Amino acid sequence: MGMDHSGHHGNTGATTIIPSVTGHDHGNHGGGGGHSMAMTFYFGYNNVELLFTGLVINTAGEMVGACVAVFLLALLYEGLKIGREALLRRSQVNVRYNSMPVPGGEGTVLVETHKTVGQRMLSAAHLVQTLLHVLQVSVSYLLMLVFMTYNGFLCIAVAIGAGAGYFLFSWRKAVVVDITEHCH
Repeated sequence: MGMDHSGHHGNTGATTIIPSVTGHDHGNHGGGGGHSMAMTFYFGYNNVELLFTGLVINTAGEMVGACVAVFLLALLYEGLKIGREALLRRSQVNVRYNSMPVPGGEGTVLVETHKTVGQRMLSAAHLVQTLLHVLQVSVSYLLMLVFMTYNGFLCIAVAIGAGAGYFLFSWRKAVVVDITEHCH
């Protein structure tokens, strides 16, 4: 049972308490019917406001559609993370090679070569990376706000979408290991 104190105005001492079955508290918030955020997880599909005013889920079909959309958004987020890494690797340029002698076995001298790579700040590749970063951050905050609805169906859609995205895209993630590195 939730409590809504939005009816408490000034020094009148009046407080409106409206119980809610869905986990949301509903009350008059001054200028029209608004919603306060649920503070516990619940499973429901009646009057669930999703991200924007007016985007309200009222039927089971609408909840299924919202869950599919959220699942795809979480999948996109994981794809963006891995895709940005792949683009970064492709756009890196050689900056310099560093060679240093290393004592080898039986009085020999080995030469280790380390390649330093980077990216030019004023390049098309860096501009694309920047725009993709903005998109990735925006999607991550949208997913966070969806999770903060505390609706169990939507939270599960976020988690499963992220897991499916990781499964689909992370196997392509390249891990670079320097075989001359002695501390792994």
